[in-house]
Amino acid sequence: MALRYLRARRQEGFISVIATFSFLGIGLGVATLIIVMSVMNGFRAELLDRILGLNGHYEVRAPAEEAFVDYDGVVARLANIKDVVRVTPIIEGQVMASGKEASGALVRGMSPNQLAALDVLSTNIIEGSLETFGNDNSIILGYRLARTLGIAAGDKVKLISANGTPTAFGTMPRVKTYDVAALFDTGMYEYDSGYIYMSLAAAQSYFRLGKGITALEVFATDPDKALEIRREIIQAVNIRAFIYDWQQSRASFFNALEVERNVMFLILTLIILVAAFNIISSLIMLVKDKGRDVAILRTMGATRGMIMRVFFIAGASIGVIGTLFGFLLGLGFCMNIDKIKGLIEGLTGAELFSAEIYFLSHLPAKIDPTEVMTVVLMALVISLLATIYPSWRAARLDPVEALRYE
Repeated sequence: MALRYLRARRQEGFISVIATFSFLGIGLGVATLIIVMSVMNGFRAELLDRILGLNGHYEVRAPAEEAFVDYDGVVARLANIKDVVRVTPIIEGQVMASGKEASGALVRGMSPNQLAALDVLSTNIIEGSLETFGNDNSIILGYRLARTLGIAAGDKVKLISANGTPTAFGTMPRVKTYDVAALFDTGMYEYDSGYIYMSLAAAQSYFRLGKGITALEVFATDPDKALEIRREIIQAVNIRAFIYDWQQSRASFFNALEVERNVMFLILTLIILVAAFNIISSLIMLVKDKGRDVAILRTMGATRGMIMRVFFIAGASIGVIGTLFGFLLGLGFCMNIDKIKGLIEGLTGAELFSAEIYFLSHLPAKIDPTEVMTVVLMALVISLLATIYPSWRAARLDPVEALRYE
């Protein structure tokens, strides 16, 4: 009987239209929530994986204009901490890189073995090789930076540092030419367009640090474990230094992602609420239109509970089927999001996902089963609650009043 009421006759077509819009509203709301939450999860996971794949979970940095010289003891103590995988001495410095064009860049010096341990970097070499990396005259850099400079693997790059040699006529910039051994593509615009790697010995020579370094990077088994051993890290360092964990060094970035994610969830939930109000309005109109039928059923012995169940099933079927439709649509979209993005870009000729703005060169989506279940349950609860009042109104209908003027 409930399904028959939803299949409108000609004179009840407007009610059916509202019910259809309610179905589409709930379906699209659920699908949109699943897609947006999955993309936001994918963003966070990809960024966290790539950022921590190139940078340590902890950074022990020397004070400004200073360097660590006797750091072997600190490295040994840090390496003995449980859950610490490795400790990497590094040197960092800003330079101007010059090829056919010029661009600013960040030089990071580390040993070839430590560089090979960075899977995000070593497994994403797209031109050249790491065989010659480690020579005093060899560097590797991001492919976007190479494209900006107008160079390729095998070419030469001139590095210019402002921290030069003092002379009677002022400070002379430090200039040295290096061979480009390889180009890497990490998938993160920030690193591919601005990072240069050279061996630790070459960086010590170029920046004139002797045997010193500017920082130590500490890698733990996973980000959550790293946050639990902060006290042990501080105790192990035991020298004058600044210590940052991965949350502190990128706090504003990840906090902004979390705030955006929560706000998007609240905003998109309104789509489901609007659809729920459509269910209420369509059912109220259906109750008013079927008042005579309800009165006849009551006079034939139908109880208020039976009448309420009829209209409850009618409204609930819209919510349940709409939620199922949105669930399938959202999962299908997330599983094929890159193909859909490519198709839209091909049809419109516009770039939907610029790496310069979004940091990543592809659109990630990570489906969280718990979140998907939360969205589905929330949609079901909202749609079921929306049917209670119209169903109650139908059950309270007085047969005498309904049939008085019939």
